[in-house]
Amino acid sequence: MKSRIYLDHAATTPVLPVAIAAMTEAAGVIGNPASVHAGGRTANAIVERARDAVANFAGCPPDRVVFTSGGTEALALAINGCGMPRFIVSAVEHSAVLAARDDAELLPVDHDGLVDLDMLAALLSRGPALVAIQLANNETGVFQKLWDIVPMVRAAGSLLLCDAVQAATKWDLPDADFVAISAHKLGGPPGVGALIVHDPGSLGAVQRGGGQERGLRGGTPNLPGIAGFAAALQHVPDWSQADDHRWRLEKRIQEVWPAAVIHGSGAPRLPNISSIGLPGVKAGTQVMALDLAGIMVSAGAACSSGKVAASHVLAAMGLGTAAGEAIRVSLGPQTTAAEIDAFAGAWETMAHRLSSPSRGEARDARSAARVGVAGAATEDHPLPPGFARVAYPVQGEDA
Repeated sequence: MKSRIYLDHAATTPVLPVAIAAMTEAAGVIGNPASVHAGGRTANAIVERARDAVANFAGCPPDRVVFTSGGTEALALAINGCGMPRFIVSAVEHSAVLAARDDAELLPVDHDGLVDLDMLAALLSRGPALVAIQLANNETGVFQKLWDIVPMVRAAGSLLLCDAVQAATKWDLPDADFVAISAHKLGGPPGVGALIVHDPGSLGAVQRGGGQERGLRGGTPNLPGIAGFAAALQHVPDWSQADDHRWRLEKRIQEVWPAAVIHGSGAPRLPNISSIGLPGVKAGTQVMALDLAGIMVSAGAACSSGKVAASHVLAAMGLGTAAGEAIRVSLGPQTTAAEIDAFAGAWETMAHRLSSPSRGEARDARSAARVGVAGAATEDHPLPPGFARVAYPVQGEDA
């Protein structure tokens, strides 16, 4: 049977062997971490060693790490536990953030998905708020300008919540008031995550119980999950090949089908995510066609799978009907050049079968004006220190 190719790492990525080993060892410990007997002390030691590992990764004291059941709970804890009267949220946030409060004030974005900083300043001028802005988008990979946003929010006396679930291990965590991370996006198991809290005094409990996590999150800790989470953070894989592979993928797609659109390509992006639009073909149709060809991708956030609809992220970027015509291809640290070539071949076959030939002949005007870039920047969106600039020529230019 032909092996399948997994290109949906933004949904979940395989658990690292070191994480599995740590989970297996922790699962053999009999004892509740809150118990005072020997078994309980052993279990508690595992939790606290893991807390130290997460703190070391995040660059914070261990008492700033609150373990949760994942990214969604970490975000909810910050949103509902910070006590801020107002909630400002970017229009491209994960649905876990957008749906958290009914009184959210929406922050618009531009055609690349970057937040409108002038509008943010205007909203901040109206009084203290919790501001929720991702480090990098889970559908397009676009980095937000947190190097500009953090001082704006601080100067206004507001708090910043950063969803770093997708970007953790691929980029440094920001100096935000709250940072959410999740194990299963970085080689750990599902069902465990953490909220990094800049000032523990700024957060109150949402889920009460036995006083665990310094009273901020009640419930018996997920001992094997926490152990696996820490092990994954201590063995971060090498993502350096992802830049090259995404460059190869996007170049090939735009060579064989000039009308294809790489959404967010005018802004700095994560090295492993591509949002690829095929005009005239619904995203769900594309996902199923590629699945039949043995390639696994998604039509957006996996949390919304099973009810494929137009992407709210792409809609917020002003794409209209095109918001329902894009797939997300997300690479892993072990993705190979051969797998990229296999995807490109399957995608080209699908495009010829499902899309009108005329759509493949004329490049979308906006796409034509841009260079596909891994870690891209434009004059409007310059790169901060630390970003690499790697470009390839658009079709028709000399390689």
